[in-house]
Amino acid sequence: MGKATERPEQFFLQKYGLSTSSLESAIGGVLGKRIDYADLYFEYQTSESISLEEGIVKKVSKNISQGVGVRAIAQEKTGYAYSDDITTDQLVVAAKTARYIAEEGGSSGTVPIGRVTAPSRNLYPVQTPPIEIPVEEKIKLLEQMDRIARQYDPRIKKVMASFSSEYKIVLIVNSEGMITGDILPLMRLNISCIAEEQGNRQSGSFGGGGRQEFRYFLDERRFEQYTREAARQAIMNLSAVDAPAGVMEVVLGPGWPGILLHEAIGHGLEADFNRKGSSAFSGKLGQRVASELCTVVDDGTLPWRRGSLNVDDEGTPTSRTVLIEKGILKGYLQDRLNATLMKMPLTGNGRRESYAHSPMPRMTNTYMLAGESAPEEIIRSVRKGLYAVSFGGGQVDITSGKFVFSASEAYLIENGKIGRPVKGATLIGNGPDVLTKVTMVGSDMSLDSGIGTCGKDGQSVPVGVGLPTIKISELTVGGTQS
Repeated sequence: MGKATERPEQFFLQKYGLSTSSLESAIGGVLGKRIDYADLYFEYQTSESISLEEGIVKKVSKNISQGVGVRAIAQEKTGYAYSDDITTDQLVVAAKTARYIAEEGGSSGTVPIGRVTAPSRNLYPVQTPPIEIPVEEKIKLLEQMDRIARQYDPRIKKVMASFSSEYKIVLIVNSEGMITGDILPLMRLNISCIAEEQGNRQSGSFGGGGRQEFRYFLDERRFEQYTREAARQAIMNLSAVDAPAGVMEVVLGPGWPGILLHEAIGHGLEADFNRKGSSAFSGKLGQRVASELCTVVDDGTLPWRRGSLNVDDEGTPTSRTVLIEKGILKGYLQDRLNATLMKMPLTGNGRRESYAHSPMPRMTNTYMLAGESAPEEIIRSVRKGLYAVSFGGGQVDITSGKFVFSASEAYLIENGKIGRPVKGATLIGNGPDVLTKVTMVGSDMSLDSGIGTCGKDGQSVPVGVGLPTIKISELTVGGTQS
């Protein structure tokens, strides 16, 4: 495995016996009469996963993957080929294949590669990648979490804890002569608790992580905070009553509820959907799409965050992109293909799951900026409604903007006070519509703890979300109360 201080181009050239001339020939082999752009994406990744259940180690795995993807773009058409064998011969085959898919024939050449460009910043200067920490230390941490959870309350009957990490080295070479790379550490710690009382079984879960050192979980005893939060949720849910149903005022809590913003609004602001006219936001640049209280940004430049990147998977530096400013739609999230076709600037949002996937516009860390209202003031303003603190699963239709989300932790609000916890609550609405009904925005914006994973077209990438406490004047709540 490469060291944290090793340069990606040195790693790949030395490990696989490649040379600058072989990279130039490979890129040249992609180019043809009608090819507008080509790139190579090299990847080497080591990943591990450890799980503990009922105090017993259930799984310890470690995997290594490697490969190279070759892309050719001809106007709107993309040819993509990949190989898990990084050799000059395989590069030639993949280059010809990608070119053929994109243009059905053509002649090759060579492309001089310029000076290697290192990212202008390092948002995650990890010296010791978490994957290099001995497995024994990680298991010891999981065992501590198991004990803390069981000591929290005798009604906690089952505990499951897990740790995962990865260390990825990437190198991007393109037909414009650019060569750049990045080294990406990532880790995540999770715990789930099941509580039981008189046949009533409820669960709670929590976790966190990011592009951090392993000691991050030990600092401020974060692992203990995660554990107590998961246990608290499980115990709290034992006393939850059936959620009411109907149209009502809804307050979303800070942090992880930003997943609703990510799914219901964020995906609709990705450039591919808007270029094709399939998003509810298509053709609305410069128009009001939300309450003037709403400013939404996507920021891939936040240090240490799970969704952050020094450069995206096309080699473009990530940025802070204002999507909605005081209710006005200002921009879309762009990758190279869509930015070119839409004649808009790159935003550094070209992302892919691995070398086996072609990049597409994706979110990084997406959140709403803080407002001026105190969270307590927002709660006091609600006569009867729902306070949603955390979400589980959900579904969104990009074209219509309709969404359905299940709340994993929610409470009734009655006469300006938070009341009993409820179970079985779902939020049903329309993404673009719901933003127009935001009537109060809190001063307490916070990001999630570092657990987000986003899926799109079969690809998963790590992301971050964030939200201040917000009040939605009316939203349909699906409940189980008869």
